[in-house]
Amino acid sequence: MSGTLLQLLVVVAGAPLLSGLMRQVRARLEGRAGAGVLQPWRDLRKLLRKEPITPHGTGWVFRSAPAVLAATALVVAAVVPLVTTASPLDGVADLFAVAALLALGSVALALAGLDTGTAFGGMGASREMVVLALVEPTILLSVFALSIPAGSTNLAAIVTSGVDLVSPVSLLVAAALAVVVLAETGRVPVDNPSTHLELTMIHEAMVLEYSGPDLALIEWAEAVRLAVLLGLVGSLFAPAGIAGAGAGVLALGVAVAAFALKTALLGALLAAGEVFMAKLRLFRIPELLAGSFLMALLAVAASYFLT
Repeated sequence: MSGTLLQLLVVVAGAPLLSGLMRQVRARLEGRAGAGVLQPWRDLRKLLRKEPITPHGTGWVFRSAPAVLAATALVVAAVVPLVTTASPLDGVADLFAVAALLALGSVALALAGLDTGTAFGGMGASREMVVLALVEPTILLSVFALSIPAGSTNLAAIVTSGVDLVSPVSLLVAAALAVVVLAETGRVPVDNPSTHLELTMIHEAMVLEYSGPDLALIEWAEAVRLAVLLGLVGSLFAPAGIAGAGAGVLALGVAVAAFALKTALLGALLAAGEVFMAKLRLFRIPELLAGSFLMALLAVAASYFLT
């Protein structure tokens, strides 16, 4: 229980710092000073002090979407083995449950965009569903390919069994998951979280009508989802440092440091890659996601033949 609470605390407090680090890396590579790693926490504090405004004509779907998104992000952060593989929620730390929770948060936000009745909300929701329809099967197939040698779809069991980094299965899964992280978190080349271009935005179009604490909750939940996905990739392919059952204070401290280091390195690499990539045209995004799905499917086939 203590390991799970520590993991949850680290993710809750560190997710905005990860976003700040990625912004800072991108700013430095673009020749700017940047606002600092702590800027996302300052933005959240500022939003929490503002008055929430609900658009006329919206209902409970719009009002409950931020809470649903945040709740699903918290549950995923608690069950995914990031700091420790020993969790009281280990029974539900299943690949399919985690993918369903991620999808539930995305669907709640898409329904909120439709509930506003605006052109931007409907446009963003429809685009989000196109992305989701290809991203979720890719997540399932990618991790399922790694679960075949482990003999279980439980994420903790997969991490504990270890992954052969030089096998074709691992290379295909790594490439597929890289695209999944970009699409699920709305990063370049799938989406650009730093702009509000009407013809290209996906995620921002669904949250344009939110303000104050509701917007702060959405921004925080998105940062948590990014940290969890990057942490999951780090746990699958570099499980060193993750604490097991009965770990002491020292082991948990090492696990927290290892998680922070792996996530920060992956986040910095992702931010650096965004500087040298251009956003894809909207109608080219399904081609990219279909390619990642094909790689995940090939990984499953290769895992069966090579195991």
